[in-house]
Amino acid sequence: MSAEATQDVEAYASRALAELEAVRDQKALEAWYRAHLSPSGTITTLRKRIGSLPPEERKPFGARVNTAANTLKDAFERQKQVVENLELERAIRREAVDVTLPSRPLPTGGLHPITAAIREIERVFNAMGFETFESPHAELDELNFELLNMPPAHPARDMQDTFYISECAVLRTHTSPGQIHAMRKYAPGPLRVILPGRCYRHEQVTPRSEMQFHQVEGLMVGPRVRLSDLKGVLLAFARQVFGKNQQIRLRGSYFPFTEPSVEADIRCTLCGGEGCRVCKHTGWLEIAGAGLVHPTVLRNGGYDPSVVRGIAFGMGVERAFMLLHGITDIRHFFQNDLRFLRQFR
Repeated sequence: MSAEATQDVEAYASRALAELEAVRDQKALEAWYRAHLSPSGTITTLRKRIGSLPPEERKPFGARVNTAANTLKDAFERQKQVVENLELERAIRREAVDVTLPSRPLPTGGLHPITAAIREIERVFNAMGFETFESPHAELDELNFELLNMPPAHPARDMQDTFYISECAVLRTHTSPGQIHAMRKYAPGPLRVILPGRCYRHEQVTPRSEMQFHQVEGLMVGPRVRLSDLKGVLLAFARQVFGKNQQIRLRGSYFPFTEPSVEADIRCTLCGGEGCRVCKHTGWLEIAGAGLVHPTVLRNGGYDPSVVRGIAFGMGVERAFMLLHGITDIRHFFQNDLRFLRQFR
């Protein structure tokens, strides 16, 4: 038998097995397979040599090559499983999560500043015994104007550019029509309610005015209600919201649904009454329009004005919030800019 044909197949197989045992990753495993078991590998080369051997040497040589091939194939399958397990273990270590670490903070939402302000106003008035009363956003012209002592062609209507839904229906221009709903529900008994909500006016949008805004209306009706009660309620509210040393003043004004009518002012929250640009150097800031409920409005609500009297007040939520925080543009509240909104969480 020639030296080439009689090479030690078993020695070759032993060397190949030793190489295989040292393999620890998929790339090296694939390289070993190409070198030994692939169509271009050593086993295939040995089988091709069988035909060049003398006839009497072909069978024993072929048997040794087949034995070596089967041994290497079995060892390859076992090592393949070992390598796969090692790769999985390394992947697990790379992607492992340390469960002892603190969790990552998740972004959370928050109340819109106007919603939060309305809830704070409600909290203050609820503590004084006022019930929160909801009224519709869409109202009949009769409820929004006529029953509030503003008949057709009344000049006060010109102060409120109105969105008309139809000839007789409007988007409410103020929360005052809720007074009629509340009085008709509770009459002839006493009542004490606040009516928060959104209002709508067909106005040019500017830093000081919007087509939509929020008001909180207050109404108290009873046999012994007086104007001094109005001042007491507003003073208690101002000191709860704007500081315990806050002061209030009432100035004569005009509203068709109250008589007498007043404007309620508080000491400027920015300058403390010294005078600044925000308060126009007067030291005072307007927060509400108010007054004794007009007898006609009481009668339209189902009360006898000779038996009971009422006080009413209304304040703009955005205006109060702007005064409290020194905000100069009302449009910020409706633009959904998170940079602005997140300041008030």
